[in-house]
Amino acid sequence: MRKEYDFSKGARGKYAKKYDAGTNIVRLDPDVAKVFKTPQSVNHALRSLAEIICAQKKKA
Repeated sequence: MRKEYDFSKGARGKYAKKYDAGTNIVRLDPDVAKVFKTPQSVNHALRSLAEIICAQKKKA
């Protein structure tokens, strides 16, 4: 670690339980990130797409 890093106010294990529960991180390509500025907008778009996919599967 560099000398200028200050962890004196850090809390050990602050996110340990959340990490243990599992994470699902996805990295967006820059062109996609320009369109979807927030996690909520990404989730909304994916839910809409999932709904369309499910509807198409039911028709098939």
